[in-house]
Amino acid sequence: MKKYKVAVLGATGTVGQRFIQLLQGHPWFEIAALTTSDRNVGKRYDEATRWHIGERIPAAAAAMTLVPTSDDLNADICFSALPAEAAEEWEAALARTGHHVFSNVKTHRMDADVPLIIAEVNPDHAQAVKVQRARRGWSGSLVTNGNCSTIHFALAAAPLHRAFGIQRAIVTTMQALSGAGYPGVASLDAVDNVVPFIGGEEEKMEAETMKFLGGWDGSAFTPATFAFSAHCNRVSVRDGHTETASLELGGDPSPEDVIACLRAFRGRPQELALPSAPATPVVVRDEPDRPQPVLDRDTERGMASVVGRVRRDAVLGVKFVVLGHNTIRGAAGASILNAELFAAEGLV
Repeated sequence: MKKYKVAVLGATGTVGQRFIQLLQGHPWFEIAALTTSDRNVGKRYDEATRWHIGERIPAAAAAMTLVPTSDDLNADICFSALPAEAAEEWEAALARTGHHVFSNVKTHRMDADVPLIIAEVNPDHAQAVKVQRARRGWSGSLVTNGNCSTIHFALAAAPLHRAFGIQRAIVTTMQALSGAGYPGVASLDAVDNVVPFIGGEEEKMEAETMKFLGGWDGSAFTPATFAFSAHCNRVSVRDGHTETASLELGGDPSPEDVIACLRAFRGRPQELALPSAPATPVVVRDEPDRPQPVLDRDTERGMASVVGRVRRDAVLGVKFVVLGHNTIRGAAGASILNAELFAAEGLV
């Protein structure tokens, strides 16, 4: 595989920092540019960034000079962690000028010709960029990954939807503080508390799940149509979103059938042995008190969804808990894996 030059857009924020961490030593991608807001342009990355990942800033990135986001960046691939307004201004502009933009931002996720992809779940949606380029006259492309809570639910739901068909689903999320960025939720709001509202989160989760689990017919996306309700809450956990899910599945499979289906699940990234792909995208735990964020969020380097407590549900049929790292597989890692998929499939 050739080495691609990549840019991280919005490099000083929480997700931008995670991109830099995950791209360190990547066999296919080499960071060529780090972009920032006007107030930090011209500074060294380590001078402008309050690093939150817990380890030192990678030396190569630390010494780089921050540049403004522009449509003439010297990069083949751009990983976007921009604020929504900046994403509106720059993501399409970069695709128009030949860059391949992989975005973690909500701005274009539901556009009619923009793939919203989880690499194991709907890799066939990648073909939509051919239609996108033809319609928009772009030489580049724009691809999105989903909301952090949606990604982990959809990873667990996809094999069940394929095997049995989801008829109804209810999910309640307990989302980590890091999902709000930095400084995020004020400490006096977070400590000793659960905040039962995250603006737009429930709507994103419901709409994005339908796009993830739907189809691509060669010219348009066809969303899934089952009834789905999400309740989203912010809790005092640093990293790792926990979600409780109840599903009505066709054929009323047993918990044992559900577990077997989840454990057997593999996707295109595993077939291609992509560098960031987890060997097992959905890990099922047997213990009665797992998964837990502090114990399980780093499973498969943070790139897997961890399921536990699979059991009968008296109302819908089956229920379980799913946990995932929100800034790795739920954000930066998802974009990087999507870019690896596109590179391996000859789409960049």
